[in-house]
Amino acid sequence: MLAKAPQSFETLRLLLRKPLPGDAQGIFRRYGGDPVVTQFLNWPTHRTIADTYAFLRWSDAEWERWPVGPYLLFCREGQNQRVLGSAGIAFKEHEAPEAGYALAQSAWGQGYATEALRAMVEIARLLGLESLRARCHVEHADSLRILEKCGFRCEGIARERLLFPNLSGGVQAEVLNYSIRLDQTAGEGYFSTTTPRQKAT
Repeated sequence: MLAKAPQSFETLRLLLRKPLPGDAQGIFRRYGGDPVVTQFLNWPTHRTIADTYAFLRWSDAEWERWPVGPYLLFCREGQNQRVLGSAGIAFKEHEAPEAGYALAQSAWGQGYATEALRAMVEIARLLGLESLRARCHVEHADSLRILEKCGFRCEGIARERLLFPNLSGGVQAEVLNYSIRLDQTAGEGYFSTTTPRQKAT
């Protein structure tokens, strides 16, 4: 049986924690309701705050059912605790766990996505997972680079197309499969709030 993930986790610059009801406005305004951010994601852009509350209910259900669910991302430094985005590990029956993330436009280009994805890899190790997968639209070049930077290896185009509801009203598109073996050396400088602040070994 897998361990349960911590509901909060820290990296060098980020605080990751389980979403709370009071986060709804921040999620909606910062990334969930942004059609640019959600363009290549496989969940619909939040049209109203009701969509965001539906996400929060789903998040609670994921945390209840599985070892881990979505995290929100915040800067550890400074007084401004605006939501930077989200990351998580999704579980499905008979499928390998899958990592994903989404960041507000103002957080792009600062290495936060790479840091958040590496945190998902570390959390997967804490859970005792053997591997982690990710899927990415074949044209989403920025995410492809981030996956490779974090040690994920491309396994080629998936047999089945994935629905992208925010592209041209919803299209089935080709995706690339990526995976990482978790017996590899842990990333440098990432730590859990449940342990002393030491580099992972």
